[in-house]
Amino acid sequence: MSSKQEIFNALKSVAIEPQPMPCFDIAPRIDDLVGQFEANLTTVAGTLHRDGGLANLQATIDKHIAQGMQVISMVDGIKGNREVTATAHELRDIDYAVIPGDVGVAENGAIWVNNKNLGHRVTPFICENLLLVIEAKSIVANMHQAANLITLAPGEFGTYIAGPSKTADIEQALVVGAHGACSLNVYLT
Repeated sequence: MSSKQEIFNALKSVAIEPQPMPCFDIAPRIDDLVGQFEANLTTVAGTLHRDGGLANLQATIDKHIAQGMQVISMVDGIKGNREVTATAHELRDIDYAVIPGDVGVAENGAIWVNNKNLGHRVTPFICENLLLVIEAKSIVANMHQAANLITLAPGEFGTYIAGPSKTADIEQALVVGAHGACSLNVYLT
């Protein structure tokens, strides 16, 4: 018997039997989900815009475009000044990306986005500033509820976005925008 096989046999002899995952049946806090979402989004350096919905967002985008900013929109009814590009590399100069969110999580301010709504999967990470649109009715209390709502087909990509890009591994100083968007604004519809 080889030494490799001896190691495998030794590992098998100390392996524990598979155990079922425990069931966590904790009642979520369902009072004022939008308020909880806003408080936790603020904690992760994001901003929630409750009033005005898509009209407020379009007015904001129009101001950015008037200042010469490059805006790409993946949200129906919101018009930017850039179209979805053939390759993701052409997004390198996007100042603002407007993306629909699928599910918001009140307990941590995270928003689930799926690549079906991104154009290119790098869109929320390559833009300078990220504008997410989410329906108030799609905010759930916790990650357990969010996980039950999310499906991904083979080959699809999805991610939770919680605030702008942040890191604190350089001298323990918080740096916002180091690896992606420098700001996150969420518009509620």
